[in-house]
Amino acid sequence: MTSTLLGPWYTCARVTAYLVERLPDELWDARVPGTPRKTVRSLVAHLHDNRCRWLKQVGARMGVPVPARIGRERVAREELLAALAESDRAMRDMFAALLEGGGVLPDFPWRNVPLDLEHFIAYHVSHEAHHRGQIVLVARQLGHRLPEGVTGGLWQWKRRAAEGRGLPVSYKGRSSG
Repeated sequence: MTSTLLGPWYTCARVTAYLVERLPDELWDARVPGTPRKTVRSLVAHLHDNRCRWLKQVGARMGVPVPARIGRERVAREELLAALAESDRAMRDMFAALLEGGGVLPDFPWRNVPLDLEHFIAYHVSHEAHHRGQIVLVARQLGHRLPEGVTGGLWQWKRRAAEGRGLPVSYKGRSSG
């Protein structure tokens, strides 16, 4: 049950890291069309900071350490990847603690999700997918082609799942990264 329920998050976090690792340098500080205060860097930083907000609200109640939020305007890619790895571990710990506690979240005033763990994980997977899609769209709007295999690689969940768990990838067929 644990791997079945938590597996989608593991893969989602790896897909996010996969995209960030492969973003061309010239896109990192590119402004998001229509929202000039946002950059691709700030969209990625938002993912980590959002995880931290949820960890502070829910995970901290279960003793899960909350990683520090990061500066959206100046964080280097390597720092952000390290922060994403740290918040991913904390999210895994929070989900596991919730599962061990019966799969029900504690109630809190501003919650916008049902209190069951299944919806909570689905919410986070959807949130990250939304912002990954924004990043791909921004690249296209600005005339940047992502490196070969990156966009397709976002959909290689079997491969990303194996990477996210450190498992060997036994995949036959065409490789898309």
